[in-house]
Amino acid sequence: MVGIGPGDPLDRTRRAEAAIVESEIVVGYRQYLDLIADLTMGKEIVSSGMTQEVERCRAALRHAAAGKIVALVSSGDPGVYGMAGLALEMAAGENFYTTVEVIPGVPSANAAAARMGAPLMLDYATISLSDLLVSWTTIRIRLDAVAAADLVVALYNPRSRKRIRQLEEAAEIFLTHRPGTTPVGIATAVGRQGEQIILSDLDHFLNEPIGMRSMVIIGNSASRTTRGWFITPRGYRL
Repeated sequence: MVGIGPGDPLDRTRRAEAAIVESEIVVGYRQYLDLIADLTMGKEIVSSGMTQEVERCRAALRHAAAGKIVALVSSGDPGVYGMAGLALEMAAGENFYTTVEVIPGVPSANAAAARMGAPLMLDYATISLSDLLVSWTTIRIRLDAVAAADLVVALYNPRSRKRIRQLEEAAEIFLTHRPGTTPVGIATAVGRQGEQIILSDLDHFLNEPIGMRSMVIIGNSASRTTRGWFITPRGYRL
């Protein structure tokens, strides 16, 4: 399992690149495979679309169990909303006997935070707003707990064409615990064509363009913006 980072080749690790180069078969979501086309020439490619994660993992494990060197790629880090957990579960549950290695990558939240400044300098949480695999009731409970704990939060999968209300409800939850002036950063397509970084606040960020390629970071009570940077102070005396 290989994490390819947010998208820019400069954000890939040497270890990840080496693993892909050494592999015979590369398995992944079509869009992610496009991001590593410079590493996959001459290799067998197994690609599929969204919501076909189980099929991708099974294909990768089947080829690996047959003796092939396989790279199953995820964007960001494979252990952060990626393929690592599913592949390991399937390897055990479906009795695939093969050597497995998890190769980390730069998580999307960290890549987005770096573009914004330093919003994750103190304790923070990551929550996905996608309710395809986790019930919205459970997500709401987690959002409220994080908001009440004054944690910075990085929201993955904030909005799609069909799933709009979830982000609005998340904003409502945070506004019950934090002022509308709380900084909010929106990073879209980090490391890819069309990258956009927007700094806003809780009262206004919903007016900005936000989609499935976006990462939304909501600050805590100490977070602030200054000179175009989003900063969460760690508490050093200045």
